[in-house]
Amino acid sequence: MQEFVPVKQGKVREIYDVGDNLVIVATDRISCFDVILDNEITDKGKVLTQMSKFWFDYTKDIVPNHMISTDTADMPEFFRNERFNGRSMLVKKLEMLPVECIVRGYITGTAWKEYIKSGTVCKTKVAEGLVESEKFPEAIFTPSTKAEIGDHDENVSYDECIAYLEKRFPGKGKEYASKIKEYSLAIYNKCADYAKEHGIIIADTKFEFGLDKDGNIVLGDEVLTPDSSRFWPEDSYEKGRSQSSFDKQFARDWLKNNEGHNWKLPEDVTKTTIEKYLQGYKMLTGKTLQ
Repeated sequence: MQEFVPVKQGKVREIYDVGDNLVIVATDRISCFDVILDNEITDKGKVLTQMSKFWFDYTKDIVPNHMISTDTADMPEFFRNERFNGRSMLVKKLEMLPVECIVRGYITGTAWKEYIKSGTVCKTKVAEGLVESEKFPEAIFTPSTKAEIGDHDENVSYDECIAYLEKRFPGKGKEYASKIKEYSLAIYNKCADYAKEHGIIIADTKFEFGLDKDGNIVLGDEVLTPDSSRFWPEDSYEKGRSQSSFDKQFARDWLKNNEGHNWKLPEDVTKTTIEKYLQGYKMLTGKTLQ
């Protein structure tokens, strides 16, 4: 049996090169504020993979995606065991675009902090008089650069996004920026409508895109997971305050409120975190994680 080692390790994911394709494995690691915590959240990687699969299937009419299979029987023998079951995705190789495509439907987090100070969100002027957690009149696209582990992503304006892509892909910056903005907003709007019908508000999220071997823009990485999005329960939503959530915001909040944590969560916080992930998964997909 051929053995494989990761060719790249991110904050949460491990990527294996299997020839014509890749296998992306979502671990149970958790990162907050771009730091990998000294904890694992049991089954978190399975939630991320299975939720991405659900959304990839749901949005393939908007833009093609890189998913081939989440069944380890379709992967090399090395991956056909309990270590990889449920948390692995066989995907097409892409040349990833060097921006994160953030879509914000509601004003919260760092966007709210900036708005209080300057009336802008990610350097862009938005409606006046908004309160915390309020819905924007329309969802907004706020791209950022992609940081290496240990660094922080940097918000950029749309014009800066064009220039950033132009450096990497001369003559294509404006075209690529326009397409990923269009795709990002279309995916968010479709999925946010679906989620709200199932009791969840998607406050914001991020997407990543790449180019396939034919130069087509393809949706990659993960889609609308608790790691890449803020999920709020619709039945308790109230603008003007912070919201409870089904994502890792619970862990972030604990870290912010507890000095001397040394980037380690107590057992009760890790337990509550995975319970929130699983509850959100069931509400959105109608399934219990297998």
